Amino acid sequence: MWREYSSGYMKNNRSSGISIIAAAFISALLLSLLCGVFYNLWKYEIERIQIEEGGWQSRIEGKFDEEDIKAIRNFPGIEDAAVKESESQNQDTVVDLYFKNIRDVLIDTPRIAKIVGISPEDITYHDELLAMYMIRDSKDTAPRLTLPFFILITVMASVSLILLIHNAFAVSMKGRIHQFGIFSSVGASPKQIKTCLIQEAAVLCAVPIIAGNLLGIVSCMGLLKMTNVLAEDISGRHKAVFGYHPFVFFITLFVTMFTIGVSVWLPARKLSRMTPLEAIKNSGELQLKKKKNSPILAKFFGIEGELAGNALKAQKKSIRMASLSLFLSFMAFTLMQCFFTLSGISTRETYFEKYQDAWDIMVTVKDTEVEAFSDTEEIQSIPGVRSAAVYQKAMAKRLVTEEEISEEMKENGGFSHALEDQVIQTEDGWFVNVPVVILDDASFLSYCEEIGIMPRLDGTVIWNQIRDVTNPDFRHPEYMPYVKGENPASVLRNFDNADMAAELTVLAYTDEVPVLREEYATLDYYELVHFVPVSLWKEIKDTIGKTEEDTYIRVLGRENVTLDELNTLQREIDGLLGGKYTIESENRIQEYETNDEQIQGMMAILSSFCILLAVIGVSNVFSNTLGFVRQRRREFARYMSVGMTPGEIRKMFCIEAFVIVGRPVLFTVLSAVILVWGMIRMSYLNIGVFLAEAPFLPISIFMIVVVGAVIFAYYLGWRNVRKINLSEALRDDTMI
Repeated sequence: MWREYSSGYMKNNRSSGISIIAAAFISALLLSLLCGVFYNLWKYEIERIQIEEGGWQSRIEGKFDEEDIKAIRNFPGIEDAAVKESESQNQDTVVDLYFKNIRDVLIDTPRIAKIVGISPEDITYHDELLAMYMIRDSKDTAPRLTLPFFILITVMASVSLILLIHNAFAVSMKGRIHQFGIFSSVGASPKQIKTCLIQEAAVLCAVPIIAGNLLGIVSCMGLLKMTNVLAEDISGRHKAVFGYHPFVFFITLFVTMFTIGVSVWLPARKLSRMTPLEAIKNSGELQLKKKKNSPILAKFFGIEGELAGNALKAQKKSIRMASLSLFLSFMAFTLMQCFFTLSGISTRETYFEKYQDAWDIMVTVKDTEVEAFSDTEEIQSIPGVRSAAVYQKAMAKRLVTEEEISEEMKENGGFSHALEDQVIQTEDGWFVNVPVVILDDASFLSYCEEIGIMPRLDGTVIWNQIRDVTNPDFRHPEYMPYVKGENPASVLRNFDNADMAAELTVLAYTDEVPVLREEYATLDYYELVHFVPVSLWKEIKDTIGKTEEDTYIRVLGRENVTLDELNTLQREIDGLLGGKYTIESENRIQEYETNDEQIQGMMAILSSFCILLAVIGVSNVFSNTLGFVRQRRREFARYMSVGMTPGEIRKMFCIEAFVIVGRPVLFTVLSAVILVWGMIRMSYLNIGVFLAEAPFLPISIFMIVVVGAVIFAYYLGWRNVRKINLSEALRDDTMI
């Protein structure tokens, strides 16, 4: 009987069935596409990190024998352990660890280090890679918000899609309460009614769900290919390869089916709590349980505003879902636009603009010590080179006594804010880390002239600045003198063996640094940076040790240099050094343009993602508004029977559309302002800088399109209302 009833109902109510089929298909398609895009973005970012930085998950550094290596490789949960030489000069060994289950990395790495006698300070975690699996080391202070942000956007859009399915069923089921009340009065149980609804849902939605999921996978594949074509000219970008995990398919299928099941179960549950008489009396028309006034709408729009307000309150639950769907779409789009705008501004300010006068070409000479590099003069004599500095970096330690500390630093708390791995307190004072920048002699002499001291090669220059650690504003840091600057000598100690020391004459304490593409004391604010000439370094290198493996060359071209000139200069330098050393070179303008291309490529992906969000929002609008209008034909027929003109009903429609779309827009604007203001405060960005580049245009276009969709949906409803036959609408209590 129920099978025959369901079959007959679906044949005689094709419009209701089509709306449910369309909602199920569109939701399954967009949900599958959304999850597929998110999975491939996540996969692509992991591939990028592995290509640029390696796929290791953690590493330990020290001195290991064969038994130690064997113990590491035999440790349960270790998939692989790659052994290589350390980049430092202390001849340590580095073991890169790969785990079978990446979530064991923070627990098992310290255990492995303990087994082979390595201190926790010699453990390094691949924080950027681990963050893509939502694994965070407590010592990692970087925000790493990309993955959580995309998860948030995906969840918001997914909820909007789930509401699309639910709303389609809610509109259809609400109009059938009267019919099922009649069935209940003649003995049908809630279980039988529930079975009827479930089998209808299964027949209507089985094929659309599967077809939508499969088409979503194909669409994701096509979107990825389109992205590769658009980003084909971006240098340094690896090609995205489509991937689709079975789990993604099953999760989208499960979410869609679960939503349909809940949407069917809710009206059946409501029927089970209603008496047959209550269900029979329900005509499917929207009614207020208690009369409420709408003073604001009535004041501005008169009787039409009052009626529109009552209609909106009668539809409160359904309207709430439509508003939530629109709000989620608006917020997802707005936050995504603002996030990437802030990210682009931050990258430009903290890198390109900050160092635009510090370098034009940077060359990394692999596995070469600065004293062994013999082509400094040749580079400096190349036509078009304004200046060239050759330098290497090392690390040492130094004791800072109580008497040396500046008064400003004492007033700021001294070393009380320092972490254990930054400062070691002793009876005589504090051991601090000392980055040593080893400059070629000519560059060091030029540096001495720049800071106004007698050029000499028999001493060191100390950068006597320390950041105010109580000021968290990394974008506008405040500095103060580190030490008093009265000590004529500085005793540097070996980083790993404090008994090995070298005393250096201090030529000057200064607040100026050489023109290099370097940033000092960024993570360890208590570092005391020393600059030494290479001729002096040759005398103390065996004592100090711990130099980095590579040497760097900073080249400045002529002022207002062009990209073509830099490319020519870069080729000359590569030709001079390429046959003698292993080098990597980059030029500033090309790097800037490459960054712009990468941003444009990301914006192409972002635009596709935002179009998807727009489709989700618009689909919800049509599903909700058309359903509401169709359900309320009898209400409008009654208004017309007592003399209300079509123009007045049209005005009522416009008011409802304005409220339906206006509230999500208002809440989005208010919420977005608060959240974006919070992001601006967290990044310490000047509000005026953001407002100058704020994405007002794309956000406005998105909202206008959705507002237009609401208006168009109500226009279609209004067109249907004009065709109402008053006598039939008022006579047939079951008409929807």
